[in-house]
Amino acid sequence: MEDAKKRPLDKLDISILRVLQKDARISYVDLADKVGLSSTPCIERVRRLEKDGYITGYHAHLDPDMLGYNMLVFVEISLSYQSPDSFQKFSKAVEALPYILECHLVSGDSDYLIKARISGMSEYRALLGNMLLTLPGVKNSKSYIVMEEVKESLELPLDYRKK
Repeated sequence: MEDAKKRPLDKLDISILRVLQKDARISYVDLADKVGLSSTPCIERVRRLEKDGYITGYHAHLDPDMLGYNMLVFVEISLSYQSPDSFQKFSKAVEALPYILECHLVSGDSDYLIKARISGMSEYRALLGNMLLTLPGVKNSKSYIVMEEVKESLELPLDYRKK
């Protein structure tokens, strides 16, 4: 939907989004109570926020350590050449790699920044040598292995929005 057609968010919409970011499994009754609405108008607002694209999905946050993905790595990738075609080929190839959680086209010395979760050093070697460096147009890479995760959040700072 185009921005011009989207209705601006009011304080109740922001409150609903804030609560849902913290607990997407909250019941409509409890959500309505937290934001000061009755259930029916609350449900209608949530459905409108979904329809308008403010809410794009609901997800379970999994513990990577419990599932054996205890190594977090960021990799900068530089391509041999920068063209729309090379970016498209690289992006399509990255989408097929299961360990990659995020991939961003960035400005600066590198072309892409990749975030991956893996089980350990042998998977890291496989990820880098057998996957990333064989992708279309890759010239070189620079890796950062995370020693400690200080903060990770998917919550947007809705309380600090500029009006």
